[in-house]
Amino acid sequence: MRILLTGGAGFIGFHLSLALLKRGLDITLVDNFNDYYTPQLKHDRIAQLQQAYPGLHWLQLDIADRDAMARLFTRQTFDVVINLAAQAGVRYSLDNPHAYVDSNLTGFMNILEGCRQQQVKHLIFASSSSVYGMNSKSPFSTHDRTDFPVSLYAATKKSNELLAYSYSHLYDIPTTGLRFFTVYGPWGRPDMAYYGFTRAILAGEPIRVYNGGHMKRDFTYVDDIVACIDRLLERPPARTPAPGSHAEAPYSLYNIGNHHPVSLLDFIAAIERACGRDAVKEMMPMQPGDVPATYADIDDLVASLDYTPDTGIEAGIDRFVHWFRRYHDC
Repeated sequence: MRILLTGGAGFIGFHLSLALLKRGLDITLVDNFNDYYTPQLKHDRIAQLQQAYPGLHWLQLDIADRDAMARLFTRQTFDVVINLAAQAGVRYSLDNPHAYVDSNLTGFMNILEGCRQQQVKHLIFASSSSVYGMNSKSPFSTHDRTDFPVSLYAATKKSNELLAYSYSHLYDIPTTGLRFFTVYGPWGRPDMAYYGFTRAILAGEPIRVYNGGHMKRDFTYVDDIVACIDRLLERPPARTPAPGSHAEAPYSLYNIGNHHPVSLLDFIAAIERACGRDAVKEMMPMQPGDVPATYADIDDLVASLDYTPDTGIEAGIDRFVHWFRRYHDC
């Protein structure tokens, strides 16, 4: 099986690469190493992969580069494409909206075109729980409406789902979209709250707690995300009708979450215990684009994969803090 994995130097991409390389699969990794957060962390992830797998094939390439992507799909053939490349972050979209259009819309269109040209056997792409916006019904189900995004990031991810469905319908491309719920773990992104909390607590600095800590998140440990994607690789969806429509496509959409929302204050308490120090908290108002709670309905995922993401916060945070201390030598 020949796999193209975009965002291969990213947080989830790194962990997924390790899992797939252990299986002996033929993987080509692509990443643009942008500076949204320190590129050094991305290079360190790639170095870890190369140390374990010296023959690793990776390319520094921006999926928004139409010509470069066309050349890639012309020169190489892939059975499966996993698109994890994206401009991430809800708050950053307020400052740099064009980065989201370039990567999440133009870049994703280039992925879809490559898949169409090669008629790949399975396209798997990352969406986000952000598409649910401020939906009042919980847990969030993939059968719920997602028409009211409250951030540009969420709007681009919803657009990905719509674009992918149209290509799946028109060109019979088996496609699976995955709505990730607040992924965390070792080698994580420095812009994520848990990373910043850990850094500040260990340094004795205050942390900013938004909405007074009155938020809940369905925190999902990265290994659970990887296990789900790994199981999905060889399970492309069959062509099925869309509910309430005459349209049909080989298209599936899943939530991947822990199905146990945790309050932000309890999450911080877990980090405090792992660090062995108390946090100095500065209570702040809600930020634009944030949502008060996320909660994943994973019934469809469990039924399809016979797998339930279940890594608890205590275990997951302990592993992260252990990695953080080692990586940052603190």
